Amino acid sequence: MQRRKFSREFKIEAIKLVRERGVSVAQAGRDLGVHENVLRKRGEGVRL
Repeated sequence: MQRRKFSREFKIEAIKLVRERGVSVAQAGRDLGVHENVLRKRGEGVRL
């Protein structure tokens, strides 16, 4: 099984959901179909 690759735009929008719209990391992960830890790791190093 290969790793999934996400576009830069997808990553930015996912982080914006959490940071700007106040959606919980867990809920954003469920909505986007990714594990919440993926969003947490992405969010640590992303500057918007």
